[in-house]
Amino acid sequence: MTFAFPATFRPEPPVALLTPDAVRAAVPDLGKLLCACVEDGAGIGFVLPLPETKAEAFWQSRLPALEAGEAFLMVARQGADIAGVVMLALAPQDNGLHRAEVAKLMVHPAHRRKGLARALMAAVDGLALSLGRWLLVLDTVTGDRAEKLYPTCGYRKVGVIPDYARGSHGALDATTVFYKDLR
Repeated sequence: MTFAFPATFRPEPPVALLTPDAVRAAVPDLGKLLCACVEDGAGIGFVLPLPETKAEAFWQSRLPALEAGEAFLMVARQGADIAGVVMLALAPQDNGLHRAEVAKLMVHPAHRRKGLARALMAAVDGLALSLGRWLLVLDTVTGDRAEKLYPTCGYRKVGVIPDYARGSHGALDATTVFYKDLR
């Protein structure tokens, strides 16, 4: 499979689905967004200090999956700024072609409380359905603000894994696992 916009999916503004080329061009802005969120304490896989070069390298490392159509990236814009982002990674296994993982939902601290995370999550639902994926999974740091968001978006809590990963400040954090059935 190679990247192609799903024929039946068009996100509502301010959300946009980016092509791999658009992601490549946006790597510096995506890197700044990632750094700002990690500096604000987001538990999204990075520990401080996070140099912009490392943040940019992360987004560049996602390009092969985006180009192969194995993952998709959507952004929410505020004016010309990328204010938020979310990824949908398709399960590649033959027995998992009905499921996908929601990953790297983040909204810049200066753009929070404007409904962007909720808009990105609604767009992920539409994208997943357009790709024939109806079971979504995700995880978040236990106690993080996102843990309260996901149930309001229809996600059900599976459970908590203690000491799952280091948070942005280096301490071990638990993670809460969620799923959503879109059928």
